[in-house]
Amino acid sequence: MDCQKILIIGSEGQLGQEFVNYLDEKQVQYFAPKEKDCNITDVEQLTDLFTKYQPKFVINCAAYNAVEAAEENHEIAYLINSRAVETIAGLCNQYGCKLVHYSSDYVFDGTKQDLYNEDDPTSPLNIYGKSKLEGEEIALCSNPEFLVFRLSWVIGRGQQNFLHKLGEWAKTKRVLTISADEVSIPTFTDDIVKLTLESLEKDLKGLYHMTSSQYASRYELARFYIDYFNLDNIVIPVPMSNFKTKALRPVFSPMSNLKLESALNIKIPDWKDSFCRFFG
Repeated sequence: MDCQKILIIGSEGQLGQEFVNYLDEKQVQYFAPKEKDCNITDVEQLTDLFTKYQPKFVINCAAYNAVEAAEENHEIAYLINSRAVETIAGLCNQYGCKLVHYSSDYVFDGTKQDLYNEDDPTSPLNIYGKSKLEGEEIALCSNPEFLVFRLSWVIGRGQQNFLHKLGEWAKTKRVLTISADEVSIPTFTDDIVKLTLESLEKDLKGLYHMTSSQYASRYELARFYIDYFNLDNIVIPVPMSNFKTKALRPVFSPMSNLKLESALNIKIPDWKDSFCRFFG
């Protein structure tokens, strides 16, 4: 990878920032334009970037992740999560680049009562999930050599993740009520970056579930966080129905990472191990 050129789209988000930090550390050649210079809804601007930089790999970290807002802003959700992906995929084909795109466990409805694998039928419950599903399908239909990774409960050094919000709540409320029946897999951005680059090294293609190992409820994750940082907050488990939301969410959406583990011939760490390494 040291001699390859990587274009990172969405470099100012928590996952994009993790790529920038890691590639800087490893001295890998990359280009990570700011959002003002890389509006993924602007075809002309994107085309100029591809023409000038001539990337070998394109890693699309850009996404509209506002699950609640997406219920009222259908157009924006589909514009960023679907139609912009079509533009990026088309440019990758035109310029001979390999695309890496990220999707979500929210393409599932959470009713399987087992870990989801890549062959399971999709059935998103909300606009965010529907737009992400459309985006992943567009990417893979555009070129089966492209890589699509479904992620869940992404946690990085930004402010748009559950643990950052939990930390802010803990500063002002001693008693925290957290849903105990919403279950998935916390997955950390440093693991995502390393697994993505390993997958490119191995020239993987197609659809994979990229998550940590083992699952947890929001309540279990919150308890682990509070205990890890020796905070004195009380964490009370409550049903997800206690929180009135516009968007329906899957109750149990953990995804199996066995296909990716097998392809890379590795064991992906338990989320608790990744948590301790990330915050350690």
